[in-house]
This record gives sequence, C-alpha cells and structure tokens, in this order.
Amino acid sequence: KREVYLENAATTIVCTEAADIAYKVMTEFYGNPSSTHTKGREAKAVLDKARRQVADALGCSPNEVFFTSCGSESDNWAIIKGAESMMRKGRHIISSAVEHDAVRKTLGELEKQGFEVSFLEPEPDGSVSVSAVENALREDTVLVTLMMVNNETGGVTDIAGIAKMLKAHRSQALLHTDAVQGFMKLPLSAKTLGADMISISGHKIHAPKGIGALYIKTGVKIKPFIRGGSQEAGMRAGTEAMPQIAAFGAACETAKKGMRINTENMARLRQSAVERICADMPEARVIGGGAPHILSVSLPGWRSEVIMNFLEAKGVYVSRSSACKKGGRSHVLEAMKLPTEVIDGAVRISFSRFTTQSDIDVLCSALKEAHDTLAHR
Repeated sequence: KREVYLENAATTIVCTEAADIAYKVMTEFYGNPSSTHTKGREAKAVLDKARRQVADALGCSPNEVFFTSCGSESDNWAIIKGAESMMRKGRHIISSAVEHDAVRKTLGELEKQGFEVSFLEPEPDGSVSVSAVENALREDTVLVTLMMVNNETGGVTDIAGIAKMLKAHRSQALLHTDAVQGFMKLPLSAKTLGADMISISGHKIHAPKGIGALYIKTGVKIKPFIRGGSQEAGMRAGTEAMPQIAAFGAACETAKKGMRINTENMARLRQSAVERICADMPEARVIGGGAPHILSVSLPGWRSEVIMNFLEAKGVYVSRSSACKKGGRSHVLEAMKLPTEVIDGAVRISFSRFTTQSDIDVLCSALKEAHDTLAHR
C-alpha cells in the first residue's frame, strides 16, 4: 500500500542533507563546542556555520539567532521575557483568538500575573488584520504577538504592515511573530518583516524534531530564558544540541535554494486539490487560504475523524486540526465562528516540497470514495 503523507504542517520528513550532517556530527564532530581542544573547536565551527545558515535564511545577522529546542520554546521565551522586560511601561498585550497553544497558554499564565491580553477576532481566512491591531492598541500596550501563517487555515497575517503601523503610532510595544508555518514557505526577511522577535522551528522545514530558533533584533533587551553556562551568548544555557543544530542549518540552506520553485509547486498542488475536491463534492467548503502549503477543507455532515480513518486505511495521512491538540476540537475554527457542521467535518491537508501530483490524485480519489461510501450508509 502506497503511503501518501499530507500532514506536513504537523511535521516533515527529514531531508537527506539534514540527516547526513546530523549523523556526521554525532560520529565525527562530536566534541562540546565550549571545549578548547581540537574536537571542541571542530564542533564550534559546525555551530557557527549552522548559525550563519539559519541567519541567511532569516535575512538577519548570526548574532541575532538563538537556538532553542522548538518553536514552542521560542514562543515562550519571546512572550514571557518580552512581557517581563516591558512590565514597568505597561501590562497590556495584543494577540488573537487563533494563535497556537504555545502562545495562547503562555498568555494565559501572564494573565494570572496581572497582564491584560486582548485576543483579537480573526478574519474569515484565520488571519488578523492590521486595523484590528490598530484599534486595540493602547498607550500601555507593551507586546504584540501574532502568528505569521495560521497553522490550521493557512491565513497570512500582514506582520510587516503591523510593524509599520506600530512605528507610525510610535508605539513602545515589542512585536513578536510565530513564523513557524511561514518560514521557508513565504518570502521572509527579518529586516523587511520588522518584528522584534521571530520564532521558527526545524521540523517544519525537513530538519529533525527538537530544534528551533528565536530571532531577537539587535537592540531589543530581554532576559535569558535558561540560566547557567555561557551558551547562546549567555541567553540560553545548556550544551548545544549539535546534531539537530547542524541539521537545521543544512535544511535552511537547502530550503532557501529551492524556495521559489518549491512554493510555486505547493501552491499549484493546493489549487489542483481544491479544484478536484470541489468538482467531486460540490458541498465541500474550503476554509481560509493564503499560504501555499496548507489546505483546510470541510465536508459538512460528515465527521472529520471518520474521514481521516477512511483515508488512513488507504495510506493517506491528513489531520483534523493542529497535531498538538491530539484530536481536540479546533479553537481556531470556533474563533472564526464557523457552523458546527463545518467545524466537525473539517480536515487539514498540508504539503511539502516532496509532495507530488500523484499524491494529490490518490488523496482526491480516496476522499471521493470516502464521501460516496459514507453517503450510502
């Protein structure tokens, strides 16, 4: 049975370039990069190269890149320490009702500490408008945290536009964006984006799990997230996860080289899937859109769990919402105020640079078969 993996918004297969360098670091350049002997210097050279590769993909300076264990840690660091660093100037934070739980739950903890959070309502595609942020902005606003690409709908928030708006209002607020789903999927440069902090993750771009990074703009003063040794310029203590870091760097370099072609191909495949699904099942409803690699579609009247199980039996892997929810109901689709039957029948299909038209054909055929089979029960 052929395996058709279309859950790339949850995680991606590790590319050869990333896997090869990870193995090499584990077996050859295994020294501690803080050690001063030859093996340590070899590891330090690998660390420096990976940081340059990630920085090049982000469009920033290497000294603005700090390695973390994942995107969720990067979000926690930016939000907690960003808010703490600004709390003498105010305690108001702007976010949205459709953020990843790494953001939502962290903000919930800050609310318990006396911060006030404005959770903005999303646009019909799951994004957040510049005007909504502007209307919520106050003199005591100290942090704005919004994801660049919604992980369930693919809706794209104009982070650069929000940055320009904050600057025009001379706002003191720090701007953080969770760019985990946008990184290497949409054109992204830290310099043009204008955010003070950017969270990214390795396993969304064909690096291993367990590695992420936080961009902190030069001049932004936030406290260290983990105290101890002098790793990561004293901002995040702990011996660096060298195999994952090297793999992240390699994945960034590879992704950047083929980004234009890969994103165009994913967008084409997404459109192909939309056209066939809507032709085969006229009642199907496409939710959101914008990013080339995420397609949220609903078959109202059918349960997404049943559809997913049917597809899995055919070797096709999709999800109902964010994998982090482990089957829980989507707070994103609820915040978008979609009808219950649309939410309950929604599945998320997500592509990567390894996805082919043949994969889409198998998906659509299996989805049509699921629809027809369920309709006759």
